[in-house]
Amino acid sequence: MGKSIVGVIGGSGLYQMKGLKKVREFEIKTPFGRPSEKFLKGSLEETELIFLPRHGKGHRWLPTEINFRANIFALKRLGVDRIISVSAVGSLRQEIVPGDIVIPDQFIDRTTQRPSTFFGKGIVAHVSLADPFCKDLTENLAASAAAEGGKVHRRGTYLCMEGPQFSTRAESQLYRSWGADVIGMTNLQEAKLAREAEICFATLALATDYDCWNQAAGDVEIENVLAVLRQNVDLAQRTIRRAVALLKNSRSCSCAVSLKDAIITERSTIPQKIRTELRPIIGKYL
Repeated sequence: MGKSIVGVIGGSGLYQMKGLKKVREFEIKTPFGRPSEKFLKGSLEETELIFLPRHGKGHRWLPTEINFRANIFALKRLGVDRIISVSAVGSLRQEIVPGDIVIPDQFIDRTTQRPSTFFGKGIVAHVSLADPFCKDLTENLAASAAAEGGKVHRRGTYLCMEGPQFSTRAESQLYRSWGADVIGMTNLQEAKLAREAEICFATLALATDYDCWNQAAGDVEIENVLAVLRQNVDLAQRTIRRAVALLKNSRSCSCAVSLKDAIITERSTIPQKIRTELRPIIGKYL
C-alpha cells in the first residue's frame, strides 16, 4: 500500500500551510463545480500533503457559499485518505477558554441550506454517521496538540449553525442546554461528505470566544475572534506537522469501508452518467 496522502482544510485565520516543500499550485474540476480555491500540494516531513483554504484566498466565501462537495470530491480524486480540518469555534462551556483546542467527537446539525451528500439523481446510499469523526485520527490530533503545548479538550460536541450571523443569546443558551460544547459554521458537511468518500476526518477546533451566552465575557466581536486566531495559528501548524509525522500508511479504522454496504440502489438501474461522475467514490463497489 502506498503512503498516506493527507488533506488539510484551513479555516478562518489559517490560509496557508508553513513548512511545505516542493510546493505546486493547481486547479481541479469536479462534477459539483469549482472548489473553494486552488490546491497547494507539497511534502511535509515524509508525507504528501494537500492544502485548501476553505473560504478561499482573502476569505471570500460565506460558510453557506462554500462548495463542500467540490472540495471533498477533489481531495478524494487527488488520493487523499485523511483530512484534518482546522476550524474557529465559539465556546459554549466555561471550562473551554478562548485559546484552547477542542477535538470534537460529535455533531449537532443546525444548517438548512447546504447539500450534504454526493448521492441522489438515481443512486441512494446511507452511510453511518453515529460516530462522525475518525477515532484514530482524532486521538492522533489530540495527542499532537497536547505535545505542542496546547490546552486540549479531547472530546466535545460541535454544533454547526448556518450563519453567517453569530447566535442570538437565546440560541446560545438553548445549544448549551442540548449539551453542545462548541459552535461553528463549517465542519458538519465536510464530515458527512468525507464519510461518504471513505476518507478519515478529524477537526482541530480553535476556541476563539465564549459565544454570547457568557455575558461577563462580552458579546462576540470579530476583531477579538481574529486576534485569538492569530495567536493560535502557529500552534495549529505545529500540531499538524506532528500529527502528520505520526500517521501510519495503512488504515485500520472503519472509515476506509464506510460505503461497503451503504449503496442500496439496484446496480443495473444506476445511470451511466452518475457511474462516471462518481467513479472516484463508488467505482470499487460497482
